[in-house]
Amino acid sequence: MPRKVVLQIVQHLQPGGIETMALDLLDRSSSCMEVHILSLEGSKAEAILSWPRLAPYADRLHFLDKRPKLDFGAVGRLVTLLRKLNVNAIHTHHIGPLLYGGIAARLTGIRTVVHTEHDAWHLRHNRRRQIQSIIAKIVQPIFIADAELVATALKGFIPAIKPQIIHNGVDTDKFKPGNQEDARRKLGLPQGVSVIGCAARLEPVKGHCLLLDAMMSLPSSVHLALAGDGSLRAQLEKITKSKGLDRRVHFLGAIDNMEVFHQAQDVFCLASEQEGLPLSPLEAQASGAAAVLTDVGGCKEAICPDAGWLVSERSPLKLAEGLTAALNDIGRADPRGFVLQHRNLLQTVGAYEALYGLHH
Repeated sequence: MPRKVVLQIVQHLQPGGIETMALDLLDRSSSCMEVHILSLEGSKAEAILSWPRLAPYADRLHFLDKRPKLDFGAVGRLVTLLRKLNVNAIHTHHIGPLLYGGIAARLTGIRTVVHTEHDAWHLRHNRRRQIQSIIAKIVQPIFIADAELVATALKGFIPAIKPQIIHNGVDTDKFKPGNQEDARRKLGLPQGVSVIGCAARLEPVKGHCLLLDAMMSLPSSVHLALAGDGSLRAQLEKITKSKGLDRRVHFLGAIDNMEVFHQAQDVFCLASEQEGLPLSPLEAQASGAAAVLTDVGGCKEAICPDAGWLVSERSPLKLAEGLTAALNDIGRADPRGFVLQHRNLLQTVGAYEALYGLHH
């Protein structure tokens, strides 16, 4: 029996939550499936250079190198690719991929289109809301929200859409507790201190400035390890120095082996201003670290209720209180158990494969 072919479509292939999920769905797909990923933007060489984790999957990665704004030529190239790969189902992530993937699906007669919304704040813009409503009517995809909060917001913006919920999951075989001393040695982090970890793009929305302010209220024996890169890096390094935190804050840049990063920390923190359902706290909790998150987006659904802290007020003092409580209460409960039971990648993969119609 020939394998069914699924093409996931993303805006770009750079390290991030949506892209990691797409890669995980490819990596852990069942033997009856052949999963590919298409990036609307960029080229294969650029993507692999900026994200080496992509290299083993190079033959399943495709790039349209789409021009800015609407590019009708990209639709034609996508149609050609769908026919060449003999695609049975399309899975789009976000509004741009839905537009291009949805039109190409109609042109090629592909009936199964699954669309995942990872957040809903982009629908506050009237134009985007109109575009998404029109595409939804034309393509009639199966709408998925990755969190209950995203589903509620989506229905609020476009009442005609009735999304199902499939929570994001992480690979619990990859992300698991390990030797903390070894992990810190590999990353050049100090031993004998408490380490708070944060894995996020260095962009304003991720709230690093709030986290640095909170560090000022924590003892000098508490260090902060930042994994990720972005446009704010130089500014954050400058702020760190001006606050006298440069010996306690460690900028590690983009990290390939995130499992080692999560094993090195005592507590994980994400101080975002907005989120869908973030993967990084799930990875951290699967590795045994308690999580402290700001109460935005789907963060409430990404945290172990018995071993995590949600900070509802965006103040450095409140965030520091949450971090102090987490550091003082390590071992109170097992956050890994929550991820194994409720946010396991295999559950996520199984739910999507059922929607692709591949188990019929």
